[in-house]
Amino acid sequence: MEKNPSSSRIERKFIERNRRNEMKTLYHKLNSVLPHQTSKAISMPDRLEEATNYIKKLQINLEKMKEKKYLLETQRPNVNMKRREKLMLKSPKIEIQQIGLTLEVVLITGLDSQFLFNETIRILNEEGVDIVNASYKVNKDTVFHSIHCQVEEEFGNETARISERLNKFMHDY
Repeated sequence: MEKNPSSSRIERKFIERNRRNEMKTLYHKLNSVLPHQTSKAISMPDRLEEATNYIKKLQINLEKMKEKKYLLETQRPNVNMKRREKLMLKSPKIEIQQIGLTLEVVLITGLDSQFLFNETIRILNEEGVDIVNASYKVNKDTVFHSIHCQVEEEFGNETARISERLNKFMHDY
């Protein structure tokens, strides 16, 4: 039995309409994740080319960020001494002082030593000291970090142990 030519034509129109609607939906999804242009109307092929360029730009930015992350990771303590000497603007210094139930840690570093501050906070937390306040001040190429801690009770040996541990960390770095 033969198909009716008009029904075949209607079926093709229906299929084509569904295809166009699907393309329209996909185009709107793509358009929603792209940065919006000013009031200028732009043709679909131009918008697709713009989307392609935008995605390529994002890929380049991603690669740059990966490189930057890699460089930051190589500046951590496991970097060899010569490279570390080139990267460090100032050799870090640490001072620890206890006054009653307050422990004050002053860390003096170069601009490129954020890792040292983070590790100092981590060590203090591991030692069970309550950090009340942490602040910093930048003066030219030097950063002065001030960390104020609260201790449970006056203790001498524990302050000495914390001081020794922080000094060892700074020396090993």
